Amino acid sequence: MFRTILLAVDMNDLPESGHVAEAAVRMAQCEGATLHVVNVIPGSGMAMVGSYLGPEQEHRIRSEAREKLESWAAEAIPSEVCGSLHVTQGTIYHEIIKAAKEVGADAIVVGANRPALSDYLVGPNAARVVRHAPQSVLVIR
Repeated sequence: MFRTILLAVDMNDLPESGHVAEAAVRMAQCEGATLHVVNVIPGSGMAMVGSYLGPEQEHRIRSEAREKLESWAAEAIPSEVCGSLHVTQGTIYHEIIKAAKEVGADAIVVGANRPALSDYLVGPNAARVVRHAPQSVLVIR
């Protein structure tokens, strides 16, 4: 049913990412699918804050995030299902949907924690992915 799956992980929440990855790996193995992984570095959302980060600092942040993702994926994602690894920066749900399109994913796997009150007002990223992605979305708690 699914041939290409995108797993969205948060490298700042490794226990949750590991739990979500286990479900995505099982799904990929059962389907004979390729599992691509994306980690989104949240954008500052404010031009003023972004102006304080020079190109060197942005490059360093992305490089460190890439190294962390590669190290984590080497242990969490079996090589027989592992596809490409992506580190992007921006609005989390936009970047997840964009990465899914880039890899041709027909399913997205995301994690969801119990929302705080502010999430009910603004909407958590998992809910936004579910609302806006054209692909099937599996939300793991």
